[in-house]
Amino acid sequence: MTPRAADRARYDRATAHLDAPVALVDLDAFDANAEDLLRRAGGKPIRVASKSVRCRALLERVLARDGFAGVMSFTLAESLWLARAGFEDVLLAYPSADRAGFAELAGDAKLAGAVTVMVDDVAQLDLIEASRAGGAEEIRVCLELDTSLRLLGGRVRIGALRSPLREPAQMAELARSVARRPGFRLVGLMAYEGHVAGVGDAVAGRPLRSRAIRLMQSAARRELAARRAAVVRAVRAVAPELEFVNGGGTGSVQHTAAEDAVTEIAAGSGLFVPRLFDNYTSFTGRPAALFAQPVVRRPGVGVVTVLGGGYPASGAAGRDRLPVPYLPEGLRYDPQEGPGEVQTPLIGSPADDLRIGDKVWFRHAKAGELCERFDTLHLVEGDRVTAAVPTYRGEGRTFL
Repeated sequence: MTPRAADRARYDRATAHLDAPVALVDLDAFDANAEDLLRRAGGKPIRVASKSVRCRALLERVLARDGFAGVMSFTLAESLWLARAGFEDVLLAYPSADRAGFAELAGDAKLAGAVTVMVDDVAQLDLIEASRAGGAEEIRVCLELDTSLRLLGGRVRIGALRSPLREPAQMAELARSVARRPGFRLVGLMAYEGHVAGVGDAVAGRPLRSRAIRLMQSAARRELAARRAAVVRAVRAVAPELEFVNGGGTGSVQHTAAEDAVTEIAAGSGLFVPRLFDNYTSFTGRPAALFAQPVVRRPGVGVVTVLGGGYPASGAAGRDRLPVPYLPEGLRYDPQEGPGEVQTPLIGSPADDLRIGDKVWFRHAKAGELCERFDTLHLVEGDRVTAAVPTYRGEGRTFL
């Protein structure tokens, strides 16, 4: 029996009492992935990206480990919810225009002490100030640096379109703008190098493309390390009490941790290890989060149809954004249909061994987005479900 076949047998036994669709997290794999992230971080604390987990119970589980500290959230409403629930260090990773949320933040000392908001433009400070509604609490602020790699005099840009702040002088000027405003305190810097952390460098069947990605990422790491260090020096000259400099992501943990200027690493997807993280030379994780769809039809030899399953991930549309049939091994989509809204045909010789009601296990393309499809995650240890915990959706929270 192959390791994957053994996993299928475990998951089927563990969930035999549950009808599909069903989602699980293999806690042995989840914990092993957490340990691997810590190893690669080399002693620097890891801030957990909540968008890649979207389950309070699992956020609490990983944060209970030495080496993990703080949450990186994705909306202001989520940040406030987590802070009210007892999370004491929440960094909002994206600017917000949630005026009601800012009024709540400015009017509550507990929330204002726990939540740090993201800024890359003076206009965002203006919006926050105008939203206070009389609240006088000091707002904790983090500035975001553009990490993109610019080549050929800026004519070629590689990296996400995020912050407009790129150079030390720009960051220092915004830092001064924060320092000049009563009611705000600059506490951190963030720089997410998605073109390194979120792009696999070992694309199956594409050796030339893989080599080109590795060369790009090597150049990007060198350029960013020098620029990030200069930015940190410039901002610390304005705000010497800066609390943290956050960088990285699952795919670049060890490289970002090696930079002296960085004080903490961000990671989240590496806990679940979705399919987009299969193609890295620097680490290998264990798939920990899966979902199962039931077989509902057998249209012919070598074909079964499962209920639903069309759960595409965000990003530029493409096959890499689709869930992948995982267990049993050897199933694939019908190229004429792909994964469907209400039914998904699957072809391949393993189909002939599947019966009506059997489960087919899938891996989502991205980590936390799976939780927007399921109310509950069933936590598996060995071949038993030991707990069932709600996702954000299961707690009635859909933040985006």
